[in-house]
Amino acid sequence: MSKKIFILIAALTLFVGACDKTRQTKEKNVGDKKMQIKITSAAFEEGGMIPSKYTCDGDDVSPPLQFDGIPDGTRAIALIADDPDAPMGTWVHWVLYNLSAHTTELPENMLDDETLPDGTRQGVTDFGKTGYGGPCPPSGTHRYYFKIYALDKKIDVVIVLDKDELLKQMQGHIIAQGQLMGKYKRQ
Repeated sequence: MSKKIFILIAALTLFVGACDKTRQTKEKNVGDKKMQIKITSAAFEEGGMIPSKYTCDGDDVSPPLQFDGIPDGTRAIALIADDPDAPMGTWVHWVLYNLSAHTTELPENMLDDETLPDGTRQGVTDFGKTGYGGPCPPSGTHRYYFKIYALDKKIDVVIVLDKDELLKQMQGHIIAQGQLMGKYKRQ
């Protein structure tokens, strides 16, 4: 009898392990699918240095960005740019949401208005204002991530959102995403 129980326990253990491995593979595939949007800039390459024109040392204008791979079913696009290397924690440089699902690029030097003519909304950054605020690290080389999100819904709120509020609104609605990282060091 104990031999049959041992064989049964061993078989169940193998079965549970196989099911867990299948679940982990499915989760990994779902995660991989979310990183399908390619975001690039004519101003700098992935991992490259951001020209001073787009920083506090230059004109402090937003860089041009291009998107490829926005999936079907996208109702709106959001973009967050931040610096995880800031001394007091991640510093938010740009918050955009409700971009049209058909958006394939953002031009250089976008307006800082809360609501743009096409309905795009800009959230509050850690500079305490809407619109783009360029890199301005106090010391060293910092990394700046431009993260794009394809959403299955528009963000329907009256208030101006900051990064944390936008992330809460997007929770469960991100169908694809991507990122571009550039670096900057003040001279």
